[in-house]
Amino acid sequence: MSRAAVFLCDLTGNAARPWAEAGYECFCVDVQHSIRRERIEGKIHFVWGDAQTWRPPNSLKIAFVAAFPPCTHVAVSGARDFTAKGGQMLRDALETFEACRQAGAWSGAPYMIENPVGVLSSIPHIGKPDYYFDPWQYAGWLSDPESENTKKKTCLWTGNGFVMPAPRPANAPHRQDCWRATPSDDRADIRSATPNGFALAVFDANGRG
Repeated sequence: MSRAAVFLCDLTGNAARPWAEAGYECFCVDVQHSIRRERIEGKIHFVWGDAQTWRPPNSLKIAFVAAFPPCTHVAVSGARDFTAKGGQMLRDALETFEACRQAGAWSGAPYMIENPVGVLSSIPHIGKPDYYFDPWQYAGWLSDPESENTKKKTCLWTGNGFVMPAPRPANAPHRQDCWRATPSDDRADIRSATPNGFALAVFDANGRG
């Protein structure tokens, strides 16, 4: 069986690249990918799918799962809109988060679920995150640490023996790129992209066995 890593709600493939470069078959699943034509870059399959319904091929031995459920309706950056959005959009966000957590738990492999600081940690059924990090804490894994020497406090819920990697921090001062991003149609996608330094560190801690 092929060793594989699964990345749910993943548009960019940033988190998958270290795994693919090490020989893992990687599946980045997101509803923003083409529904009619699977895109393949090396060992990364960009597959259309919803985290609540997508199922991996039976031929895979899953070694790692990461998930990045949409934060639009739960992040504190959008708190001023919570009342207008109402409970239905919160429900949708919770259903996607729980689908990701169940997929990770059922895989039997180490898994992590990422979301920015928001209302999820205040919901008893979900609970507090296991870890927090900022991109600058892992920017030292890159050849150019300044490229990710920025702040964005991010929460991780983990399981099945996930190992939180050791930081390699960039020197202060740390920028505020996330909050100063220019408004655009793809602003949410840019803000939610996995930091490359953190992706390298996660693979180093969880993918070398």
